[in-house]
Amino acid sequence: MITVISSRRRRRKYDSNNGSTAAIWCLAASGASGKKRRRRRRNGGNKLQSRATTPLRLVFPARNVMVCGDKCVFQQQQPQRHGGCDLSLFTSRWNNVLRRSSSSATTEMETTTLGSVACDLDIVILSQNPKPQIAYPKSTDCFLAHPLRHQQLQITHRADSVIALLKNQGFTETQISQLLRKNPTALTCHPEKNLLPKFEFLGSIGLSESDIIKLLNGIPNLLGKNLKNYIEPTYSSLRNLLQCNDTTLRAIRKCALVLDADFQANMIPNMQMLHDVGVPGSKIFHLLNYQPRNFLATTEQFKKVVEEIVEMGFDPLKTAFVLGIHTLMSMSKSTREKKMEVYEKWGWSKAQILVAFRSSPVCLMMSEEKIDKVMEFLVSKMGFETSLIAKNSVLVSLSMEKRIIPRCLVYQYCLDNGLMNDKNYCGIGWWLKGTENAFIERLKRYEPEASNALKFYQEKLDHAN
Repeated sequence: MITVISSRRRRRKYDSNNGSTAAIWCLAASGASGKKRRRRRRNGGNKLQSRATTPLRLVFPARNVMVCGDKCVFQQQQPQRHGGCDLSLFTSRWNNVLRRSSSSATTEMETTTLGSVACDLDIVILSQNPKPQIAYPKSTDCFLAHPLRHQQLQITHRADSVIALLKNQGFTETQISQLLRKNPTALTCHPEKNLLPKFEFLGSIGLSESDIIKLLNGIPNLLGKNLKNYIEPTYSSLRNLLQCNDTTLRAIRKCALVLDADFQANMIPNMQMLHDVGVPGSKIFHLLNYQPRNFLATTEQFKKVVEEIVEMGFDPLKTAFVLGIHTLMSMSKSTREKKMEVYEKWGWSKAQILVAFRSSPVCLMMSEEKIDKVMEFLVSKMGFETSLIAKNSVLVSLSMEKRIIPRCLVYQYCLDNGLMNDKNYCGIGWWLKGTENAFIERLKRYEPEASNALKFYQEKLDHAN
């Protein structure tokens, strides 16, 4: 949708699809009240025109922005409502302020392009003054929650410097666009004093250039955090918990939010909760390294999941305990019940599903389509009993194309050629769960047909790839 806002007279044009106007991030302007304006008109209109206009600087997200005299034309992004108020009300306020702050003598606006990436950044700065001030609502999530409550910021030449710094750190124009759309106040940071030391610290702990870019696009507000009082202490706490720099870096790469976590409120109490139910420290660190996001849940959510895992009969001394926690926290109860219904469709009882879940929690991590596909092949085509698969529930998580189908075909080949006997026979669970090297060594035992079996297996693998 295209919205046209004019500073000369109040005007809004709406597309026929919807009537929402575009969101405006920052607004700063002031002018004479209506009573003062009318008084000045009575005393002579020239006084109003000769009066210096209050510096006006606007920053708003837009695409395909065009500035034509006193008109701004920009494309609607997404219809939004903030604080229960339609953004058209905010636009109405914007029109009034812009109309009050402009005059026929000083309406001309100049556009600061923020280097060569203004269009890509979707951010345009309009100003009537070489050194203007901007203001933005205290809560950028709710434009009308606190009307006319503004915090003054100074950004003039810093915007170009910030973008230049980001480019020097390896950011592409698209990545800069993504970062500044999520955190436009980064343009107000001092590049040398605030931003550069943070990049240097993140590089010093072992993060690569691509890691830092991914990290900051994941948690862009990290640029606004204090390095000495927040970022460094948070990293030190995480480093002390994991007791290894490589493990710490792996956790940061896997879940950037660990650098934005409140350790005292969530992470440490959740780890203590596992310790209280008998989970060894090595298993706690396994979960923290494997899926650190789980510890960012509130203590109430985490406690509820731990209690449910204990009730299911999981052994806290085994890795399956912490994997079960991750499984339950990664999906809603309704999603879990839908997956259990698929297993029940194939003849599993609730008791068998519970045993399978305790044996291999990842069996509930698979999609409903994947579960159905594996059961269809193993039960309908290969003829295995559903109870056998329930005892080896990890089979559901294996790759159909690269593991299950090729090995099952080799298994059938060995049966058809009489290669199975009491000495070298092993169950289908081993055939599918064994490592690649162990599986090859097992096939070599089937003399004199070993070479044919290996050749047959390799053909199936090549076909799968």
